[in-house]
Amino acid sequence: MKITIERGALLKALNHVQSVVERRNTIPILANVLLSAENGQLSLTATDLDIEIVEGVPADTASHGGTTASAHMMYDIVRKLPDGAQVEISHDQATGKVTLVAGRSRFALQSLPREDFPAAAAGDLPYSFDLTTKELFRLVEKTRFAISTEETRYYLNGIYLHTVDGKLRAVATDGHRLARVDMELPHGADGMPGIIVPRKTVTELLKLLEASDGTVSVAVSDTKIRFVVGDVTLTSKLIDGTFPDYDRVIPSENDKTMEVDGKLFAAAVDRVSTISTERSRAVKLDLDDGRVTLAVNNPDSGSATEELGVDYKGDALEIGFNARYLLDITQQLDGAAAHFELSDAGSPTVVRDSDDPHALYVLMPMRV
Repeated sequence: MKITIERGALLKALNHVQSVVERRNTIPILANVLLSAENGQLSLTATDLDIEIVEGVPADTASHGGTTASAHMMYDIVRKLPDGAQVEISHDQATGKVTLVAGRSRFALQSLPREDFPAAAAGDLPYSFDLTTKELFRLVEKTRFAISTEETRYYLNGIYLHTVDGKLRAVATDGHRLARVDMELPHGADGMPGIIVPRKTVTELLKLLEASDGTVSVAVSDTKIRFVVGDVTLTSKLIDGTFPDYDRVIPSENDKTMEVDGKLFAAAVDRVSTISTERSRAVKLDLDDGRVTLAVNNPDSGSATEELGVDYKGDALEIGFNARYLLDITQQLDGAAAHFELSDAGSPTVVRDSDDPHALYVLMPMRV
């Protein structure tokens, strides 16, 4: 194998694939990226056995072939090369070394045979549909903050993607807050099974969507999902579990409403929570006609209050929230106003975006 490739294109592809590779590996081949050169293209593949990412990059192919080399090492080398450099990559079968040459820089890396690289069989993916990168980015970005990191409840460690009433819906929850976002059902998605996309897959997908502005092709089975974004194909196993009945925790009869400027409210929460304890991060909302008072009391460092004008309908109410969770939700709101639906100090609160009727958030209160 011998190719020449522009440094910028190679760096972009390596950046995508190396982030899938775990820093610590008990299986040496999983620390490597598979390099395959043929027909004027270099194909790069990386996997952790749960996620596989493949990206093709145009290259001047002097001779075909393939090998594997350390993904993180290659990325670090190419990252430090000068902009615009032409990188020559070759593999010597006799020595087993992968050589990178750029200008007067020369690197020789250890390799492992490409035959040892695990082949991920996607299998049959019977449901396939297309949507824009903006649509998918919105679904994922506005729900991922609520993904649980508690490994014992593994079925909450991802985004639940499913169809309901002619909509494609994404839901995530960690038991303290819940995010639910809908979009119009893409053609071909009708009848697809409800699936849980793992947290790491969500993170890698967002990186691809941020760098693209076009169409995403999605294919789904009961056990795997595949995203094709431009020249990149991301295939992932799904979480094998049952997502809980989230509708049960979304209250429908909260009789008190508060409408407040979302950005002013978020800034006020951020300010008063400065002195809250790291453990509880509790902020109390004292609601009354025309105003809300935000208060934090920390026995170790002091107290803070701030008052905001709001449109509030209902009896006076005191309710506490985790400030971090409250900020996470308000940061998802694009509209000028945040709409809160409340019941009492011990019941879940619903938060809606004035500009997005297809997004809904639920936040559990806490004692203060």
